[in-house]
Amino acid sequence: MPIYEYRCEECNESFDKFVRSISAETEVRCPKCDSEQVRKSFSLFASKGSRATEAAGLAAAGCAPSG
Repeated sequence: MPIYEYRCEECNESFDKFVRSISAETEVRCPKCDSEQVRKSFSLFASKGSRATEAAGLAAAGCAPSG
């Protein structure tokens, strides 16, 4: 499932949205202020310090081989 990053133009909140399929039309609203005035943000896959990197690190920590 693709994850898209958005920024609210009303309150400047950044948030992620999971989408079932790339072709699916979804209404995106800000989770903080409920505004429809949101814009897709440019994002880098697994960039240092990103939420994706943190999530991947936590998942990998649970699957790390013990020695």
